[in-house]
Amino acid sequence: MKLLTKNIERKLLANGNAIDNGATELSLTPVVRLFTPDAAATWVLVSAEPWGDDLRLFGWCDLGVGFPEYGYVSLNELQCLRGRLGLPVERDLHFKTCKTLETYISTLD
Repeated sequence: MKLLTKNIERKLLANGNAIDNGATELSLTPVVRLFTPDAAATWVLVSAEPWGDDLRLFGWCDLGVGFPEYGYVSLNELQCLRGRLGLPVERDLHFKTCKTLETYISTLD
């Protein structure tokens, strides 16, 4: 399964354009949640921008080591990443939120 469908990619890029036009990352609604099924890593992504032959994604990045943060991650890196048992990163097919990234993350604490 692809990590990002064309529709998800389009929404992430549209949010990236909104940021270029003055919106803040935290005021936007997350588009997709990715996770490692055999590790504790999670990415709740809100925007994307082209980055050479890659996409640079922005969102809440929690690698499961106790220090989650807002930040950037490469789509190519996520596609190559494997967890403890060698399983690839997956997309949460049931992820939906109408909250901003800031509000969504505050509910995780």
